[in-house]
Amino acid sequence: MPSVHRIARLGLVNAYLVEEEDGLTLVDTLVAGSAKRLLEAAQALGRPVTRIAITHGHVDHVGSLDALRAALPGAEVAVGAREAKLLAGDLTPEPGEAAKPRSFNFPKLKSAPDRLLAPGDRVGSLEVHGAAGHSPGQIAFLDTRDRTLYCGDALHSFGGELHVTDRGTRRFPFPSVVVFDPAAARRTGRELSALEPARVAPGHGRVIEAPAESLRRATGVG
Repeated sequence: MPSVHRIARLGLVNAYLVEEEDGLTLVDTLVAGSAKRLLEAAQALGRPVTRIAITHGHVDHVGSLDALRAALPGAEVAVGAREAKLLAGDLTPEPGEAAKPRSFNFPKLKSAPDRLLAPGDRVGSLEVHGAAGHSPGQIAFLDTRDRTLYCGDALHSFGGELHVTDRGTRRFPFPSVVVFDPAAARRTGRELSALEPARVAPGHGRVIEAPAESLRRATGVG
């Protein structure tokens, strides 16, 4: 059974290394200046980073992508199709979106993805699920081997409880500032809860084991 390898920066934001037969998949890249820390974490596991999978394009999740791309030229970079447009500097709203994406959330990157992801795709053992709301095209990854849900900022766990990031909490007020579509975020929370994950590995906060009850309180599902 694969282990969950969490790398936190500043006690606020997480990335994860997922073990695969051919190496490691890195989920998200933390803030700028984190490449060395992430590479050292991979080195400690004794495995190469073969893939970089991005949940969404906010600066605290893609901040070190360009530096990692330079350090790992052979690693595949996989990004959701909607977020890839934003990271290329195209902030044009798409039909049905509730608002216009705000530039301060999405840094324009030099790195172009090798692969554009859609719900139902696979990245190694990770199954792609739509998770829009916090950002226009956020995706989540469900490890089909142990049902770990790498959910980006669809949920956070500050205070030891899971919360949908449609609004801030006393311990973590920032989601209310950057959430793109609160209604979509709440819908995503319910849809991810219905996957019945064995654990939730969020972009902010600690990993939550056996999360069913915490998910029920956060989303009203169950």
